[in-house]
Amino acid sequence: MATTTKALFRGAASTSSTTLYTVPNTSTTTVVTSILIANTGGGAATFDMSIDGVQIANDVAVAGNDTLVLDMKQVIPANATPKIIVGLASATTVNFHISGVEIS
Repeated sequence: MATTTKALFRGAASTSSTTLYTVPNTSTTTVVTSILIANTGGGAATFDMSIDGVQIANDVAVAGNDTLVLDMKQVIPANATPKIIVGLASATTVNFHISGVEIS
């Protein structure tokens, strides 16, 4: 089995629900290890996120010029459905940085 540590997503959030990461194939298991949410704007913003169809954050506030870190170990199994991470934010000043490991 090959284990690859990688950035699963790095970038600005969309204000509409967007797929941030998709498990690459049916033989890969992904472990999400941490999510960093940075708001580079001066005003407060909120974000939503789900992993494999399960909501992990709903309308969570991030103050202006602040960062929130979610330290976790969440598995997206190879046989899971929908095998994705989805997110959105109330402002495009919110950035997501999602790290994890792919095991294939």
